[in-house]
Amino acid sequence: MMISMLVKLLLSVISGSLGLWLSAMFVSGVEFYGTYLSLIIMGVALGVINVLIKPFLKAVSVPIRILTLGLSSLIINMAAVWAIEILFPRELEIAGLIPLFWTTVIIWALNVLFGLKDKS
Repeated sequence: MMISMLVKLLLSVISGSLGLWLSAMFVSGVEFYGTYLSLIIMGVALGVINVLIKPFLKAVSVPIRILTLGLSSLIINMAAVWAIEILFPRELEIAGLIPLFWTTVIIWALNVLFGLKDKS
């Protein structure tokens, strides 16, 4: 149990770091000004949010997720990425909802690729 959670956290860190880097490379409106170390630190923060905080938010939002047919899960994922932008204002800049959406989609796609797909 503990090892699977650590593996999930490690894969989440990798997908978060890689997703933020890919977004900075390919999504207009996403700028990354930090070093690779700060990118890894942002990936750790995103991984912690995804592994520890997001399951609680998903459990609390079950009625809303049912009413919106799961669309609110996208909002929760976008909020997690937005929290990273708020926590690291000097290193990451996401200008608007459209770049935030595409950054979230890239990170979600990497999570699916690494086998961390949402079950919602």
